[in-house]
Amino acid sequence: MARELTINSFHIHDDSDCYVVAEIGHNHQGKVETAKELFRIAKECGANAVKLQKRNNRLLFTPELYNSPYVSESSYGNTYGEHREALEFGEDEFRELKSYAAEIGITMFATAFDQWSVDFLEKLDLPAYKIASGDLTNTPLQKYVAKTGKPLILSTGGGTFDDIQRAYDTIMPINKRLCILQCTASYPTEVEDMNLRVISSLRQLFPDLVIGLSDHQNGIAMAVVAYTLGARLIEKHFTLNRAWKGTDHAFSLEPIGLRKLVRDLKRARIALGNRAKLRLPVEEQPLFKMSKKLVAARDLPAGHVLKAKDIAIKSPGDGLPPYLLADLVGSTTIGPIREDENITLDNLKGPSKTLNRSASLQLTPNVSRK
Repeated sequence: MARELTINSFHIHDDSDCYVVAEIGHNHQGKVETAKELFRIAKECGANAVKLQKRNNRLLFTPELYNSPYVSESSYGNTYGEHREALEFGEDEFRELKSYAAEIGITMFATAFDQWSVDFLEKLDLPAYKIASGDLTNTPLQKYVAKTGKPLILSTGGGTFDDIQRAYDTIMPINKRLCILQCTASYPTEVEDMNLRVISSLRQLFPDLVIGLSDHQNGIAMAVVAYTLGARLIEKHFTLNRAWKGTDHAFSLEPIGLRKLVRDLKRARIALGNRAKLRLPVEEQPLFKMSKKLVAARDLPAGHVLKAKDIAIKSPGDGLPPYLLADLVGSTTIGPIREDENITLDNLKGPSKTLNRSASLQLTPNVSRK
């Protein structure tokens, strides 16, 4: 069963590079030009996509929460509603940013926090949707997004396997273009709370789905660990300055961090290699000096029956390997062999089974000195 997902022409699968999403969220501080700069630099750092968020704040929050005082150094308004509205982009801003993303060649999509926002984003025809951890149990929203037919990325922070299974059973009959992200809903997330082995569990539970990680940890190393466990989509919050006003900046990556993350994820795919264990061309020269061969421990005349004490193990490794020593004991030399000269099968005769068996083994190849 194929485990694959395509987002805006990027084909994600077990053997692909990691799909890296720079989560902008509201780190743009409500400014379109800042959002564009975040897009541009994310592209330069090698991210595949940038992601925004969309809410209808008045429909999403109760009047009590919307009108509640919001006293914080991160606040953009006197109430929580004013704060959220100050950070919310409208249709004109979204269209401008979508056009800019296309111009610079980076995919842009968004998290929809309510059905109204799904309709809003559908008018823009964005290529994918994210459903946040807070909506892991919101099956009505999951169904509504699934009906768009677009790729759907689901975060699972704060959830259980039962919650994830319920979401899977809700979405998949409608839309099979689903990716599930392991996530811990704390900001930032401490390494002891990441539980990355859940990635392996999710891959076993859902062998038909691409699995990924929504990573709220401050560094970049855990995302690489996640890739080695099978995560093929990594979402990471992104900012231009961790000291900027706002709650998300402190645990977001700055450009140098995002650039290193993309670099290391690409290296991880290459470093994993394949399951074959073979001697590589790059190992030949070092092993010439380090590996060993079988040589005569002293001058040996023709017709001599070899004993273990007649054979020495020395470098360089351009002769018979030491694992053949026991096979050669009892053989007879055809011609003389000088001390430290290579012992070769061509210069031996003796118990036919021993020599025939030895000759059939894969011997250490000769390596020319460079």
